[in-house]
Amino acid sequence: MNEKMFCYQCQETAGNVGCTRAGVCGKSPEVANLQDFLIYITKGLSQVTTRLREEGTEVNKDVNYLITLNLFTTITNANFDDKVFLNRISNTIDVKEELLSKLNNKEGLAAPALWTDKDELKIKEVAGTVGVLATENEDVRSLRELTIYGLKGLSAYNKHANALGFTDEEVDAFLQKALAATLDDSLSADELTALVLQVGECGVKGMALLDGANTQSYGHPEMTTVNLGVGKNPGILISGHDLRDMEQLLKQTEGTGVDVYTHSEMLPAHYYPAFKKYSHFVGNYGNAWWQQKEEFESFNGPILMTTNCIVPPKESYKSRVFTTGSAGFPGCTHIDGKDGEKDFSQIIELAKTCQPPTEIETGEIVGGFAHNQVFALADKVVDAVKSGAIKKFVVMGGCDGRHKDRNYYTDFAKALPEDTVILTAGCAKYKYNKLPLGDIGGIPRVLDAGQCNDSYSLALIALKLKEVFELDDINDLPIIYNIAWYEQKAVIVLLSLLYLGVKNIHLGPTLPAFLSPNVANVLVENFGIAPIGTVEEDIEKFF
Repeated sequence: MNEKMFCYQCQETAGNVGCTRAGVCGKSPEVANLQDFLIYITKGLSQVTTRLREEGTEVNKDVNYLITLNLFTTITNANFDDKVFLNRISNTIDVKEELLSKLNNKEGLAAPALWTDKDELKIKEVAGTVGVLATENEDVRSLRELTIYGLKGLSAYNKHANALGFTDEEVDAFLQKALAATLDDSLSADELTALVLQVGECGVKGMALLDGANTQSYGHPEMTTVNLGVGKNPGILISGHDLRDMEQLLKQTEGTGVDVYTHSEMLPAHYYPAFKKYSHFVGNYGNAWWQQKEEFESFNGPILMTTNCIVPPKESYKSRVFTTGSAGFPGCTHIDGKDGEKDFSQIIELAKTCQPPTEIETGEIVGGFAHNQVFALADKVVDAVKSGAIKKFVVMGGCDGRHKDRNYYTDFAKALPEDTVILTAGCAKYKYNKLPLGDIGGIPRVLDAGQCNDSYSLALIALKLKEVFELDDINDLPIIYNIAWYEQKAVIVLLSLLYLGVKNIHLGPTLPAFLSPNVANVLVENFGIAPIGTVEEDIEKFF
């Protein structure tokens, strides 16, 4: 292999083919290859845990957590620290060796299950040979990677539920069995295609697990007006997705004179009743993740990155960036936790020495339309549909990103007929959630269900509408799916929608590079997946 690395798991991959010299995300070839090796060795561990379950041996939840976090740490823009990956590889080998000693039948185990060498030089030497291109057949490679990226997305739901003390052994067992199956050279293309849909089925279970964890811990999201301006106190900006980190930061900053602001995917934290009691929880600062270099500069105070969505920081504010959980970047202070408890006092003390945030916008936005809130408005929504006030819903969930092509979604939202309501979740909403789109009879035309982690709400809303209108097929609803994708959590959302029977999803700004022509054709023929066109073409097509 002549390339220094090969990665094509995100939408911004170079030339929509693959990053071979350095990641567009900013990761180095060394980190990319170590991530590949971590996935490789985690496949081996998953093969061992799957065998143990088949023999009737229970797998400890700490092993499940390890596998979940290994996958989550390799998601795009999560962790850029080579030392983290070397440590996780070493820990995974230790756990695997311990479990191998309990396994009765070791026959037929694949190479990563038997790997025991923790020598750093040996790992780095092999790391560049066990990644994506190790599978030679293009279609098999495509289906394996589609499976793995779906599992990485599933690991995000799983990890956040685990952080709140919620687990599902069925989800863990399937995740590991499916990961192990990507080592099986005997599986046909048809069997791998079936596996991909099974990942979607488990994705729905993972979404339900996290939805239950969040709502039981913090209450159901409710319609909320969020401030976009700033206060006069110094502040801490929290980004990422982890609500447990959000809770601990709010508790620890109470009474300190330090305000807390959300950034990007943390915006929906404002929708939860449990967080509304904190008077120093001021509002949301900035936009989607990719604009953070400018916004972190002007915020003036420290920033806590709880999960993925890190853009390599500028030296001018790097000392103010802290990471925790799966997130990491060399030179940034990492906050570890024991049994889930974290001490953020270092961040709080730094905040006290900083200037208040520089105001970059004013006004308010409204969100909090997760499934429970929309169900509470069900009669109003149904009446609006029956009267013709609402003609169609457009699901525009997913991710935002740097490419100028993504301005399509702003222009598309502006061009929608005024009798159309947008259903959204994820940072894609920043392309249109501040537009003056108005409302329909008091129903906002942008119904924000929350984070990409909250996409389950969009599925439940669709299923509820199907029930209310007594339809046999979810595809008979007046709903259009025009979804933006960026990374692997969008992949599991897509696979989950396919499992639920949703067809004719439009995906943009490009189709994934990891779909081979044959695999893409299967998705087109069986599910009607299609790329976006121009705004004018798509408006005409949809309406």
